[in-house]
Amino acid sequence: MSISTDATIASFGGKLLKLKHSAKTTNCEMKFNLFLPSTATTSKPAPVLIYLAGLTCTGDNGAEKGFFQSKAAEKGIAVVYPDTSPRGLGIEGEDESYDFGSGAGFYVDATKEPYSKGYKMYSYITEELPKALFGQFKELDGSRVSITGHSMGGHGALTLFLKNPGMYKSVSAFAPIANPSKCPWGEKAFSGYFGEDQKQKWADHDATELLPKFPNDTDILIDVGTGDNFYKQGQLLPENLEKAAKETGKGLKVNYREGTFAGDHVEHAAKYLLK
Repeated sequence: MSISTDATIASFGGKLLKLKHSAKTTNCEMKFNLFLPSTATTSKPAPVLIYLAGLTCTGDNGAEKGFFQSKAAEKGIAVVYPDTSPRGLGIEGEDESYDFGSGAGFYVDATKEPYSKGYKMYSYITEELPKALFGQFKELDGSRVSITGHSMGGHGALTLFLKNPGMYKSVSAFAPIANPSKCPWGEKAFSGYFGEDQKQKWADHDATELLPKFPNDTDILIDVGTGDNFYKQGQLLPENLEKAAKETGKGLKVNYREGTFAGDHVEHAAKYLLK
């Protein structure tokens, strides 16, 4: 099914497109945002940065609050903002909590019923959305793609990168859920999407477990806000990922700081997208 446009909004000399399409992986209509810099043309397609949002979010959050477009316009990079889960599947209980079900797809393919019938965000982000996007928008260069994300989306960015060597040119994350198998958010999500007894599937979507197995060198950038209550509550566990990187000699830089640093993550992607 082709992508349709609901709105076109001027943004930093380029345009922000409000888009939607019917997705087979999620069994519903999926909405997302696409920022196209002014430099993107069919004869000179732009590299792409995918931004994965966090719990409760939609594709609008990063586009409207994430401060990516300014630096992306400067660098000539397009930004894709997907949704975080299927919508309106009618599964009993999917709308009852903020950290599971609607708005909380965790970028995995659920194998436990009833969520296995549509909660396939891993396949949606890695397969169906890119195929639809690059098939329709020739202003985008599907051979130059990087990925980033926040919180649950940071978990998604890290795991999608680590599970698919060569698919993405770079990865970075803001306050990622770095060791979901060991934190309450991840334990709840993985129990519901895979089952409590499927610990190997948990490990297959845990950046701290995946990093030591990654076959290539890495240059991963992570920022964590020191005032973040979820960090203080032990939901993020970036120290566990740092330990795994140190033990295996993988390249990982974690900044613990305050402030807004979206531009730094666009710069990080640009190092690889604009080679």
